[in-house]
Amino acid sequence: MRLWSLHPKYLDAKGLVALWRETLLAKNVLEGKTKGYQNHPQLIRFKEMENPVEAIHQYLAEIWLEADKRGYKFDKSKINWEFVPQNIKVNDGQMAYEFKHLLRKLEIRDTSQFYKLKDLESIDPAEIFTVIPGEIEKWEIV
Repeated sequence: MRLWSLHPKYLDAKGLVALWRETLLAKNVLEGKTKGYQNHPQLIRFKEMENPVEAIHQYLAEIWLEADKRGYKFDKSKINWEFVPQNIKVNDGQMAYEFKHLLRKLEIRDTSQFYKLKDLESIDPAEIFTVIPGEIEKWEIV
């Protein structure tokens, strides 16, 4: 499971579809609808929120909006659109780590997207995140 801190606009088609599916799985975990993945490290920052379920709906909404811009038909009804917006802090070191990770994937999977992104100097986070100074998250180094 990878819940990217990066804005979903950077993902290729396979990456965006995978993010949608993995975030729906995360939603089921946070809603107590599945036993698996309950202790997955990617869920830590959502679990730490005052309302984790609303945070994951907000994150799903961002993914859906990006998919809609691309003409994809993700099921909008999977999202409770009445979420209260939240903000999650993400370290700039985590953002850099994720961007390098994405570039490694794209270099193999979608070279045109790789070449579009490889020289970017500034990377936008998903809108739920605010970038702060810091290192890679401890849960990333397993």
